[in-house]
Amino acid sequence: MSITELIIRRPDDWHLHLRDGSMMKAVVPFSSAYFGRAIIMPNLIPPVTTVEQAAIYRKKIMEAVPDNHDFEPLMTLYLTEATRPEEIWRGVDSGLIKAVKFYPAGATTNSESGVRDLKNVMSVLEKMADIGLPLLVHGEVTDPEVDIFDREAVFIDTVLDPLRRRLPELRVVMEHVTTTTGVNYVVSSDKNLAATITTHHLIINRNDILTGGIKPHYYCLPVAKREKHRLALRAAAVSGDARFFLGTDSAPHLDGAKECICGCAGIFTAFNTLGCLATVFEQEGRLSKLEAFVSLNGPKFYRLSPNASRVRLYKTHDPVMSPEKIKTADGPVTVFNPMFSVYWRAENIAEGQN
Repeated sequence: MSITELIIRRPDDWHLHLRDGSMMKAVVPFSSAYFGRAIIMPNLIPPVTTVEQAAIYRKKIMEAVPDNHDFEPLMTLYLTEATRPEEIWRGVDSGLIKAVKFYPAGATTNSESGVRDLKNVMSVLEKMADIGLPLLVHGEVTDPEVDIFDREAVFIDTVLDPLRRRLPELRVVMEHVTTTTGVNYVVSSDKNLAATITTHHLIINRNDILTGGIKPHYYCLPVAKREKHRLALRAAAVSGDARFFLGTDSAPHLDGAKECICGCAGIFTAFNTLGCLATVFEQEGRLSKLEAFVSLNGPKFYRLSPNASRVRLYKTHDPVMSPEKIKTADGPVTVFNPMFSVYWRAENIAEGQN
């Protein structure tokens, strides 16, 4: 008998872009509606590099959360070669900073202030290893001689693995892992390594970007890979392995910034992520593992308790319709189209309700 209803702990999103200004005000409610917490990316302009900047950004986010939503933004600092260990300690001591983000300089949107040589931030990483603060890595090299589809594998060999051998106590999250190589590397680790997997990388492969013409709203970084890699990501996500958990990497851009001669990388999935994920897990025959992926594994790695509240997912007779776009004060943002019908809806369960 097929499953038509699931009641799960309220999910969390361990990799989320909320942007700033009118964009932030428009997109925050789509994450806060059903997610209890989210790790907030710090790649603003200018980037969030200090505790004071993180506190200001958090205040702006909370002002955009609807009054009837229960949502906690978990703040991060953007690692630059000017970051000092003292700033890391201040962030942890304040209770505000939950992780530090490592962007190789030039790897993705607003990453120009990122790290060019890990030697220049080793004192910061040593402090993080000492206090147990996670390092979130955008796992791609930026060497122009390396093929864009090979950048994750080369990053593991030349950057990540040497770093983890030097600092084995450093707690690392490989964000938005996209390859069989990445999955196997996480599985081979016995401690201090986890990976987030996005909604869209479970659904699209590189053909979806390029077949029949370029599809800018499927372009993201890391770029979607071959079908064999998508299938490896699916197997990891539905496995129940605690080292894999949801990080949507929902990354909204105005349509004008996507549909141009040099379109921005990023896919806006916050609107329909839970329905898409329920469909993926149903397709794989592993709906029973959805709660682990979206609600349990992430808090375990971050040494937090799962959310106490719960969300009901239920299957409908007719497809759940998502709009093609949402509106912001500055223009439209295209909603991720999974290219299949979604029959799953989410609703919050009131406190005390079974």
